[in-house]
Amino acid sequence: MLKISLNTQILLGALIGILLGLGLATLDQESSLSRNSLYIAGLMSTLFIDLLKMVLVPLVFTSIVVGVANLRAHHQINRVWTTAISFFAGTMVLAILLALIVANLFRPGEGLEIAMFKDAMQSFEVRQMTLREFFAHFLHSLFLNPLAALAQGNIIAIVVFALLLGIALVVGGERYQNILVLMKEFLELILMLVGWIMRLAPFGIMALLLQLVVAQDMTLLTTLIKFILIVIGTTLVHGLILLPLILYLTTGMTPLRFWNGGREALITAFATSSSAATMPITMRCVEQHLHVKSDVAGFVIPLGATMNMDGTALYEAIAALFIANLVGIELDIMQQLIVFLTAMLAAIGAPGIPSAGMVTMVMVLQAVGLPAEAVAILLPIDRLLDAFRTMVNVEGDMIGSLVVQKWIKNT
Repeated sequence: MLKISLNTQILLGALIGILLGLGLATLDQESSLSRNSLYIAGLMSTLFIDLLKMVLVPLVFTSIVVGVANLRAHHQINRVWTTAISFFAGTMVLAILLALIVANLFRPGEGLEIAMFKDAMQSFEVRQMTLREFFAHFLHSLFLNPLAALAQGNIIAIVVFALLLGIALVVGGERYQNILVLMKEFLELILMLVGWIMRLAPFGIMALLLQLVVAQDMTLLTTLIKFILIVIGTTLVHGLILLPLILYLTTGMTPLRFWNGGREALITAFATSSSAATMPITMRCVEQHLHVKSDVAGFVIPLGATMNMDGTALYEAIAALFIANLVGIELDIMQQLIVFLTAMLAAIGAPGIPSAGMVTMVMVLQAVGLPAEAVAILLPIDRLLDAFRTMVNVEGDMIGSLVVQKWIKNT
């Protein structure tokens, strides 16, 4: 009997979800068939996402604690830390530079009438946040009550606490060896749960993509088609050319081999639009298919899901120039430099959840005097674009783990 691999099942589920979504989009949305189909898809997708969220916090916490302790024991923590941060910062700079170059060349938003978005902007209520307020809020979010952070799923605070606890376990030495062994065993149990949850991935992804296709407003998509194509095209250039080129030049791994090994995570990231929810699957892919050591993967992947947001930074830079063109404001070199810096900071501070970039987008707009209310223009199309940028975010995390592993071997 032919056994279909999980990779193939996920790919088939994605294709079926898109086809079913296109079929439902042609039906009356008030018909019983359409309502019942969307209701069932909603239940399936919610179950899948909730299961991933269930294992997310313990996975992040234990993987970082164990990863830091093991790396420190092998005298590698400093190299891994500095290499990972350097890679994340470098690729994000490339992404934002690419975004600004493309946006200046093609100038999306020129020629559109702002009046057509009047209703959307009036109905959108934005939370104002200056650059100084955002920076203070970001620093405050790093150090929270660990129990509250675990309960609330605050990934940034969990990462910081896990880093400190991992270092403390190493400094304590043999005295705390039993706690470290317990953490390792708990991590193995969580990874076993991830394997069980992955059996539902084809159905969950099918349901998510069905909802994504049906939910798009085709009229607005047509109006903003140039902006959408520029964002998707630029994101794919970064994800299909720049990141694989860095991987190949650094490790010698071909893009085809990488995409084959990371396919589960990339498809899940596209379907969920959440790098945090995808993290359990990302960990599984890099360790089992791409053969990254668990010590490196357990440190780099959770850290990357928190601060490595190439796709988000790229999108926010293009969106800022799009809105500037839309409202007739010409941004000079200094203002575009501010967009560069704030987009990078905002992407680092954005949580790995669907449409998180829309929240930090407000800060980028305000930094150069653009109307924050214009974020409402992007809301109807954000879910579609979020799928592509999240996929690139997760791709960057996986490539980062491979690059870090290669670099620490050569140093």
